[in-house]
Amino acid sequence: MAATGSEEQGGKAYYVTTPIYYVNDAPHLGHAYTTVAGDVLTRWHRQRGEKVWYLTGTDEHGQKIMRTAEANGVTPQEWCDKLVEEAWKPLWEHLNIANDDFIRTTEKRHTARVQEFVQDLYDKDEIYKGGYEGPYCVGCEEYKLPGDLIEDEDGVKLCPIHKKPVEILKEENYFFKLSEYGPKLLAHYEANPGFIQPESARNEVVNFVRQGLQDLSISRSTFDWGVPVPWDEKHVIYVWVDALLNYATAVGYGANQEKFDTTFPADVHLIGKDILRFHSVIWPAMLMAQGLPVPGRVVANGWLMVGGEKMSKSNLTGIKPQDLTSHFGVDAYRWYFLRAIAFGQDGSFSWEDFSARYTSELANDYGNLASRVAAMVGKYFGGTLPADAAPGDAEQAVRDGLVKAVAEADRKIGEELDFAGGIAAVFDFVKQVNGYLTEQEPWKVAKDDSDEGRARLATILYTASESLRALAVLLNAVMPETSQKLWDSLGAAESLGALADQRVQDAGTWGLLPAGSTVTKGAVLFPRLEEPSA
Repeated sequence: MAATGSEEQGGKAYYVTTPIYYVNDAPHLGHAYTTVAGDVLTRWHRQRGEKVWYLTGTDEHGQKIMRTAEANGVTPQEWCDKLVEEAWKPLWEHLNIANDDFIRTTEKRHTARVQEFVQDLYDKDEIYKGGYEGPYCVGCEEYKLPGDLIEDEDGVKLCPIHKKPVEILKEENYFFKLSEYGPKLLAHYEANPGFIQPESARNEVVNFVRQGLQDLSISRSTFDWGVPVPWDEKHVIYVWVDALLNYATAVGYGANQEKFDTTFPADVHLIGKDILRFHSVIWPAMLMAQGLPVPGRVVANGWLMVGGEKMSKSNLTGIKPQDLTSHFGVDAYRWYFLRAIAFGQDGSFSWEDFSARYTSELANDYGNLASRVAAMVGKYFGGTLPADAAPGDAEQAVRDGLVKAVAEADRKIGEELDFAGGIAAVFDFVKQVNGYLTEQEPWKVAKDDSDEGRARLATILYTASESLRALAVLLNAVMPETSQKLWDSLGAAESLGALADQRVQDAGTWGLLPAGSTVTKGAVLFPRLEEPSA
């Protein structure tokens, strides 16, 4: 879905990007993992009231796509068009991704600006012509250092990521003087220790750069599926140089200076750790050479693992997100991967773990809390939210718990990108509210028809309902559909306005849901799971 950007707000946008994904095949869980994380992060910042820009897209040039298209009997452009329109864009819509733009590297708005950028570097004497021979992985679209390779049992040199033999390529190419930027990069890493995250990724990059950088081949001459080098059309621009520039071309580089100035550079590049060096070494060096600002943070998430293998089509472990959403629902899917896996670390997916967490945390803890509170307001007060008549110490403890949950979730999700920690803080509060109801036993209090008994019952149910109001706000970025259902069931839209307009940092302000709101028991937020068909 397209987001409603806050263009009327001044200042620089909070700019977040995913990698632009290679369209040699349909997307799998690994691609969706990064994209959902970016969506939750940007939704969170939008709900802070900030101006936000969220970019995703597809990388459509290079030898791998050319070969894939040939194998399928179509042109590379036809292959890309089919995959983008029939697989990639529909999946992001299905997963409720609120991206502001979708860039394709075959679009003229991109290719023309890539040529201008590279021409500028050539004119500045940052690029020269030379020869190169070395091991090349078509899957990575990258020359490999000999020390990076692994061997199979027959001694054949393999790419460590794709576990496939590398090809020895010898070409006359154009080279970017990357080797000259090692000291500048190291100085930037030292001055900005949070530039590369997590710490393990930062250490890897620092050690790599300290060993000395080689100049980067920025063109290819053995095939033609790419952006032509403007001064020598026998060459096409190296697909990674082409691809990285999407982060600039998509926000107006060379075309819309006002847009560019108020958006670039990215505050957060979300990437997979297998493309870490491109984003933390090559990309900032290219920007330094052009006199442009470098990104705020490059954050590498880990790999999703199935059976100990990285999830990918080549390893035959690629699982379609729709395989899971059809069983668990889209919101539960969005929640699970960020809840169950610490962002930045490798994580193993299992159907059993998803089912257990869904039942325990979503259905039993959160969904059941929403259902029984609405049912009790309906049963004891005719569906009209009573006033917070006589709060005491137990209610103050709930209020304090909410303030803590809001602060912790805002810090962890909004600043630290610790999605698992932030969601855990919110669900700790869910457990606290459940515990409060268990201790207060409103079903027993309801048997007391005295004024004091009615006042006590009113306070208990107001406290629980107001807690649910806050939970709808805090979980809106993660589970927007169910949060909207809860918001509507509390009657909050009529009294407080649109859920999207509620500020997460203010969610802990107590007493926002007014007495007299109409509370209705809607559909179950998280239905009981059916047994998957064999």
